[in-house]
Amino acid sequence: QVQMVESGGGSVQSGGSLRLSCAASGYGYTGNDENNWRLLCMTWFRQSPGKGREAVAVIDRRATTSYAESVKGRFTISKDNAKNTLYLQMNDLKPEDTAMYYCAAAALYDCNIGVVVAADFVYWGQGTQVTVSS
Repeated sequence: QVQMVESGGGSVQSGGSLRLSCAASGYGYTGNDENNWRLLCMTWFRQSPGKGREAVAVIDRRATTSYAESVKGRFTISKDNAKNTLYLQMNDLKPEDTAMYYCAAAALYDCNIGVVVAADFVYWGQGTQVTVSS
């Protein structure tokens, strides 16, 4: 059974930094199985009260990354295949970054910020809250 568990959220002041982690288990490691961690499209989404879930950072099977304009230059997505862990380094945080952050994975052919939507993703973590005060 596939599980994804986020951690690293918290409360910081504007300009501060946080590093989110998403530890995955239950994935395969070889072949073209759709559960092969190394082949999956991995994405960090966030959701604020009253708003839809938006993708903020994407990393594909080749470790090519893409970002929403609102976080470009401040957030960095990465993954450690040996540890089956996805990361999101968030620097220069702003109050508008306040949201619940979720990691998600799916076997998608097209994997970049311009095309991914929440409905494409099968596997989700439970979310971790990020709160930025001014």
